[in-house]
Amino acid sequence: MADEYRVDLVGDDGKRLDTSWYDGLRDGEPWEFKATKYRHSDGQPGNFKVYKKYHHKLMQQGGMYGFAVYRVRGTGTQILKTKAMPASRLPALRWHGGGSHRNSKQAKIAISDVF
Repeated sequence: MADEYRVDLVGDDGKRLDTSWYDGLRDGEPWEFKATKYRHSDGQPGNFKVYKKYHHKLMQQGGMYGFAVYRVRGTGTQILKTKAMPASRLPALRWHGGGSHRNSKQAKIAISDVF
């Protein structure tokens, strides 16, 4: 997705950008990439996970999300669709626990709410 949306994953110093709240920059604008499998092995549809603390920071900075839906195909991965969206335009989010490893509440976004 970084190539598709022309997002730099490496800073001016040549090192990979390493932040907790965004994956890359395009013209100084932070981008966060989210991907989900179309259907999990148990048949349930995938969903995108967004963390409250990082989402608010991304919104404050006028950032973007890049969403991708994929499926496993043979020994690889097939991207089914992608979409870019300003952080401020996400559908209504319902925050709940479950993001303890990120020290933040999380929300799950259905594929159908993005595409």
